[in-house]
Amino acid sequence: MGSDTRAAAEQAPNGHDRRREQRGWYFYDWACSVYSTTVLTVFLGPYLTSVAENAADAEGFVHPLGVPVRAGSFFPYCVSVSIVLAILLMPLAGALADRTGRKKPLLAAAAYTGACATAAMFLLDGDRYLLGGLLLIVANASLAVSMVLYNAFLPQIAAPAERDTVSSRGWAFGYASGSLMLVVNLVLYSGHDSFGLSESEAVRICLASAGVWWGAWALIPLRALRDRRAAPGAGPAVNGWRQLAATLREMRRRPLTLAFLLAYLCYNDGIQTVISQASVYGSRELGLDQTTLIVAILLVQVLAVGGALGLGRLARVYGAKRTILGSLVAWTLVLLAAFFLPARAPVFFFVLAAVIGLGLGGSQALSRSLFSHLIPPGKEAEYFSAYEMSDRGMSWLGPLIFGLTYQLTGSYRDAILSLIVFFLIGFALLARIPVRSAIAATGNPVPERI
Repeated sequence: MGSDTRAAAEQAPNGHDRRREQRGWYFYDWACSVYSTTVLTVFLGPYLTSVAENAADAEGFVHPLGVPVRAGSFFPYCVSVSIVLAILLMPLAGALADRTGRKKPLLAAAAYTGACATAAMFLLDGDRYLLGGLLLIVANASLAVSMVLYNAFLPQIAAPAERDTVSSRGWAFGYASGSLMLVVNLVLYSGHDSFGLSESEAVRICLASAGVWWGAWALIPLRALRDRRAAPGAGPAVNGWRQLAATLREMRRRPLTLAFLLAYLCYNDGIQTVISQASVYGSRELGLDQTTLIVAILLVQVLAVGGALGLGRLARVYGAKRTILGSLVAWTLVLLAAFFLPARAPVFFFVLAAVIGLGLGGSQALSRSLFSHLIPPGKEAEYFSAYEMSDRGMSWLGPLIFGLTYQLTGSYRDAILSLIVFFLIGFALLARIPVRSAIAATGNPVPERI
């Protein structure tokens, strides 16, 4: 028995312990997904843009660090900066996790840094756009680092045949959590007068509540999950970038794994940008009010629960690769439809939100589970560090292109249309990958349907 095989056997929990860890693992999606929905998708984009507009000069520009930036571009630029910071931190987190076997303490540090930064968003008011940008950068980077460590548990707590289902359930938990919190947000925001709150105060409470929720529910996975021994032969923790370089050199011997990461980098960049910029597009280009946007995002969350589970079932019939490719076609059609949406027409926006909800969770969940088959045993956090570089870590290009397109044209419609290229390239790259050969090349068992 080889060392990798022995490591996998030593780390595989029995059935009861495995199910207990899986249940605990789901709750990190439940904890942190509220940040993605309440903060990044619904409230912070329009609110931080309005704060930046309060601080703007007569030409509509703010000047962070002396650089002229159109107020409407400040939020997407901050998203890009946060992801560049994550790029610097994620390889270090992945290397430390694999070399020390201490995923849980690192997950706790990242989770509570992000939760505290999110809770501090209650302090945003007036023209404090620089504080808002700083808190966004810290929270977003912390979330990305925590997801490296969270995802790295998946191959250790789920057998190969279970991973599509376990990953999809995790996403479903996240979308259910986001839906529940958005209902509370909708009640608070729409009835802020009856609660004796200004609109700004209601938004800031909604932002801060996401941080409190994130920190409180993160306790469950931190209690349920357990650390494993470091990979055999692992030396002391090394510089994260050297470890990432070593990982990429090793991936050159697994070119199909590297090809999947490249495909995922492309199409997921488009997905992440649509998620983060949807509320800005709806409020600034389509003239929709905040209540309409909350209801639309709530619709996305509710349908994404069923969508994630439904696409998981489709993957069992047609395979994960074909199901993902079908979702990329749907994403392309969504962006084309968004470009032609009439302003101040919430019904059409709701229809588009429904389509997004049905495809959103499944495409991401199946990508995560498919990649887990492409990792050699004992390299989980290391490889998922590279995966997160393709997930949140390299998703700076989409917001940057979105922001630049708006800065140059002044049109959010042009900005949203520019994102189609990410889905087209991602589809073309993924379609060329023989996934069965890729899994076999890592030495992992090939599922009957993949």
